[in-house]
Amino acid sequence: MVSLNPPVCDFGAKAPNFDLPGTDNKNWTLEECMGTKGLLILFICNHCPYVKAIHQRILRDTAELKSLGIASVAISSNDVTEYPEDSFENMQLLAKELNFDFPYLLDENQEIAKQYGAVCTPDFFGYNKKLELQYRGRLDASNKEAAPNNIKRDLFIAMKQIAQTGHGPKEQIASIGCSIKWKK
Repeated sequence: MVSLNPPVCDFGAKAPNFDLPGTDNKNWTLEECMGTKGLLILFICNHCPYVKAIHQRILRDTAELKSLGIASVAISSNDVTEYPEDSFENMQLLAKELNFDFPYLLDENQEIAKQYGAVCTPDFFGYNKKLELQYRGRLDASNKEAAPNNIKRDLFIAMKQIAQTGHGPKEQIASIGCSIKWKK
């Protein structure tokens, strides 16, 4: 397992479009995923211990952000041949088990991860209503550890600010996670 930190936020970068299959057997585009105040794109996967450790916090934060007009979408881009736990069928099982309230999409050819510049799981991209990048930071300080209830919710606070002002915080701390498992 290689731990990586994504680069800092490239403020204003436009969200690349996509059309990817979801675990609900529907194809989703960027426009269809969009909320009235913005969009949070989460590059995750099934097998990563960093992602597993934050499942419940992701569910909490995405639900609360939805009420603020920020929609969410998760994308898995790992090589499913080398990492069968990340297969589409297993993505469907996980989405059902955790009752994902957002689309969970498969980027089988890894083109979308490359277009976004995603490097790890989790890797968070927070966009305003103009689909301009405003956040590329961590969920919180826990990394892959259990988090106390009073931990600062970096991602939620940033996305709430984006919903209210259209702009993310200037100071952001990078996420950390397992490298995306690129095809050879």
